[in-house]
Amino acid sequence: MKEQSDIVRAYQRYLKLQRGFSPNTLEAYGRDLQKLLAYLEHEGKSVMTVELPDLQHFAATLHDIGIGPRSQCRILSGVRSFYRFLQLDGYRDDDPTELLESPVLGEHLPEVLTVAEVDALEASIDVSKWEGHRNRAIIEVLFSCGLRVTELVTLKLTDLFLEERFVRIMGKGSKERLVPISKKAIKLLKLWFVDRNLMNIKPGEEDYVFLNRRGKHLTRVMILLMVKQQAVAAGITKTISPHTLRHSFATALLEGGADLRAIQALLGHESIGTTELYTHMDMTVLKQEIMKHPRNGKPQKAHSEE
Repeated sequence: MKEQSDIVRAYQRYLKLQRGFSPNTLEAYGRDLQKLLAYLEHEGKSVMTVELPDLQHFAATLHDIGIGPRSQCRILSGVRSFYRFLQLDGYRDDDPTELLESPVLGEHLPEVLTVAEVDALEASIDVSKWEGHRNRAIIEVLFSCGLRVTELVTLKLTDLFLEERFVRIMGKGSKERLVPISKKAIKLLKLWFVDRNLMNIKPGEEDYVFLNRRGKHLTRVMILLMVKQQAVAAGITKTISPHTLRHSFATALLEGGADLRAIQALLGHESIGTTELYTHMDMTVLKQEIMKHPRNGKPQKAHSEE
């Protein structure tokens, strides 16, 4: 069987000679294919062993790292073209992209979970397993703090100020922000810390909040797979990712009456235009009450932005 690099070169010749693509188009297809190859290398897969679930996870990862729907569609179109070529030229008997869906284009807010659905997500986690308390804490911190998944996996113990009920987040562009944290998130973190304190933690990893079994900090892909697996376990049929919990955080704040500028600050959006995406909602559902997140119960003066 040919090496993967030989197969890629054969595909590039096919695009140039049989499809007649221009140099710029060839370069674009090559860049997009490299995204897939890098993902597969990280997952220990090859283009010949890929199955539909692998490609679905790849597609979900594109969304989770912030690639827009239009760019996602372009990348996945290139992936389909590549696997059609592999089938056409006899490298594979099947085309694993046949049932691979692309995101729907258009300006709309991605899926949002209700508080009850987040509760169901957490309740579906088996806390008798080693990672149970950790995974519950991860979901709750994502939902009650509205973190990006990258911000979650890089969260440090020295960023937690649990007595004061806030966390320090280093966001995009190394911009720091302070975000209130709910009582429930604090409770679940403390349960996780009981297990964490019994671990053999790798040197240099001691300050990371969330660790894997080997005592190293988690990756974005690990969080993505965990959230998707728990959605299935909880019977949630929506297509969700860790980013869904961030959207749910912002939507819950808006429904509670929070000002867009406050939501912008909590999410770490540089532009208010990004935050205004959430105003797609029917304004009749907005409550005339102090802005709050449902996790925080009765409003407290020290946390009026919640």
